[in-house]
Amino acid sequence: MFDIALVWDWLEFAVRWLHVIAGIAWIGSSFYFIALDLGLTKDRPLPEGVLGEEWQVHGGGFYHIQKYTVAPAHMPEHLTWFKWEAYWTFLSGLMLLALVYWMGADLFLIDYDKIQWAPWQAIALSAGSLTIGWICYDLLCRSPLGGRPTVLMLILFAIIVAMAWGYTQIFTGRAALLHLGAFTGTIMVANVFLVIMPNQRVVVADLKAGRTPDPKYGKIAKLRSTHNNYLTLPVLFLMLSTHYPLAFASAYNWLIASLVFLMGVTIRHFFNTKHARKGRPWWTWAATAAIFLAIVALSLVPTRTASDAPETATLPAPLARVAAAEGFDEVRDIVESRCSMCHTAEPLWPGLGQAPKGVRLDSTGGIALHARDIYRQAGLTRAMPPGNVMMMAPEERARIVAWYQGIDRTPR
Repeated sequence: MFDIALVWDWLEFAVRWLHVIAGIAWIGSSFYFIALDLGLTKDRPLPEGVLGEEWQVHGGGFYHIQKYTVAPAHMPEHLTWFKWEAYWTFLSGLMLLALVYWMGADLFLIDYDKIQWAPWQAIALSAGSLTIGWICYDLLCRSPLGGRPTVLMLILFAIIVAMAWGYTQIFTGRAALLHLGAFTGTIMVANVFLVIMPNQRVVVADLKAGRTPDPKYGKIAKLRSTHNNYLTLPVLFLMLSTHYPLAFASAYNWLIASLVFLMGVTIRHFFNTKHARKGRPWWTWAATAAIFLAIVALSLVPTRTASDAPETATLPAPLARVAAAEGFDEVRDIVESRCSMCHTAEPLWPGLGQAPKGVRLDSTGGIALHARDIYRQAGLTRAMPPGNVMMMAPEERARIVAWYQGIDRTPR
C-alpha cells in the first residue's frame, strides 16, 4: 500500500542531507578563507599589488597562495567563485523549515499553551520574521555605526536576544531555537547574496573594462565575511539544539540561546587571533567554559509542573481528531505500558532525568501530539523501544499502524 508518510519522511531525509552537505561546504570554505586572510605574511618583497602570501601543505602537496590588496592588474583566465555553498545551505534550510514546521504547524510550530493561533498565522510570522534581522543589520552596517564594528555587533546581539525571547513567547521551544538559527542564518546568506557577491562583481567588471577597482568594495565584503565568521558556531548550536530538550525545553531557553552567541565570539576570537599569529588568548576558553556552565545551570531550573497534558476535551481540534481516531484507546494502553516508563514527567528508567528528547507520552494529549513519531518509530520500524527492551509485540506495532493510518478517515 502506498504510504504518503514514508514518502514524506524520505523527502525530509533527503533535504536534511542536502542541508548538512551544503552547510559543511559553506562553513569549511568560510573558515578556511578567514584563516588564510589572517595568516598572510609579508616577510619578503612581493609583486606589485600583492598584500601578502601564504605557503601551505596538504595531501602531500605544497600550495603557494597570494592575495592582492584590491585586484590583479588583469582579469585572470580562470576565476573560482564561492557562492553556491551559501545559497544551497539557505535554500535547503528553507525547504526543511517548510517540510517540518510549516507543514506540521499544528504539532511542531505552535505552542497552544502560549497562543491559540491558526496555522497560517504562525507560518506567516515564521516566514516574515526571518527578514527582520537582515533589514535591521543591513541598515546598521550602512549607517555611521558601520565604522564601529564593536558597537554594531553589540546592537546586533541585543536584537538577537529580543528575537530569542519573542520566538519563545509564541512557538514551541524546539521551533523557537530553530527559528533563531534560521533568523541568523538568513543574515549570513544575505550578506553573501546582497553584499559580498555584488561587490565582487563590481571589481570583476572594472577589471574587464580596464578600470582600476575601488578598494572600498573589498573592504565592505571582508567586513561582512568577518561577521559571518562569528555567527557560524551559534547557528550550528541552535540547529543541533532541536535534539536536546535541556536546551529548547527550558524556561530560560531564550537566555540559553543568547549566551551561545557569546560562546561563539570567545571561541572564534581564539582561533582568529591564533591564525593571525598574534598569540593564543587562552582566557577565551575559560570564558567559554564559564558561559557553558551558566547554560547548564539555567537548563536545570525546573520549567513546568509534572501535571498531565490536557485531555481530549481541551485539546486543540487537530489533536482532538487524532485522539478520536478508531483504535486510539488501545494504542494509548500500548504506549503507556511500553513507552511511558521513560517518556513521562519523572522517568523510572535508571539514569534518565527527564523524558528523552522532551517527548512525554503519559497522557492523551502527549500521545496525540506525537502520533506521527509513534507511528514511525514504534509502528513502521522497530526504533522504539530501543532494542525492544520493553518487548513490544508485532501485533502491538500493527495496531499502532492501523490506528495512525485511520486518522485521515476520522471525521473533521
